[in-house]
Parts: sequence; C-alpha cells; structure tokens
Amino acid sequence: MPKKVPLRRCCGCMEMKPKQELVRVVKSNTGDVTLDLTGKAPGRGAYVCRSSECFEKARKARRFEREFSMKIPDEVYSQMEAELKNNE
Repeated sequence: MPKKVPLRRCCGCMEMKPKQELVRVVKSNTGDVTLDLTGKAPGRGAYVCRSSECFEKARKARRFEREFSMKIPDEVYSQMEAELKNNE
C-alpha cells in the first residue's frame, strides 16, 4: 500500500499541495515569524509555495497575519522574501 503523502494548503494560491513542495513559515513561542526551510522548527506553522509570486499574494491578503493572529512588520516580510529568493 503506498504511503500517504501529507498535504498542506499554500497561503498564496490556496491550493492543496504535498508538504515537501512548500516552505513553512513559523511563529515561535516568542512571537518571532521566520521561514523554516527544514520544516522542523517548533511553533505554529503556515505554508506557502516556493515562488515569490505566492508569497506576495499571501502577504497582500494578510494571510500570515490572520494565521498567526498578529501584525507582522515589513522588515520581517522583506527578510523572508530575500531568504525565499535565495532558495528558489
């Protein structure tokens, strides 16, 4: 029997995709929001496609802010976007 592939919804395009294809954005217990490229960091996670296009959509619609119930500063978004571009 084939192993079940875990699916997650991208916050940008709102499509369900295999977890391996997505990047996890995590809010730690201290309230820091960062990109979690390993997918193993502790905290509340939200997922987004590896494209800057989807990241931009999620940012515009404030989906991460809704997901984590907090305001996310622009510097944090810029830092995550730069990190995402380096890993595309």
